[in-house]
Amino acid sequence: MKIENTKAQMRKGVLEYCILSVLKDEDAYVAEILETLKDAKMLVVEGTIYPLLTRLKNAGLLNYRWEESTSGPPRKYYGLTETGKLFLNELNTTWSELQNAVNLVTNTKKSKDE
Repeated sequence: MKIENTKAQMRKGVLEYCILSVLKDEDAYVAEILETLKDAKMLVVEGTIYPLLTRLKNAGLLNYRWEESTSGPPRKYYGLTETGKLFLNELNTTWSELQNAVNLVTNTKKSKDE
């Protein structure tokens, strides 16, 4: 089993949550979303993010608007819908519970091995 495959699957598993979190305070266009994820060491390419944004939009969690750009074509800005905000709140709770559970399991195993 290759570690890179496992790492990629772990990142994919939380990508939806990360994208919704990026949009929690303000709307953003794809390049801004990708830059925020890149800064956090979440390596994501455009080919991955566009289908995910479409899926989140179709699920009613995101909406978008077009905005003119001074440096090129209009940009599509994504933002959370009210449903998306509620969904993100649920994910925050779930993430906290999952994080606690994983920490408990991994810390318990370390203690037993020491």
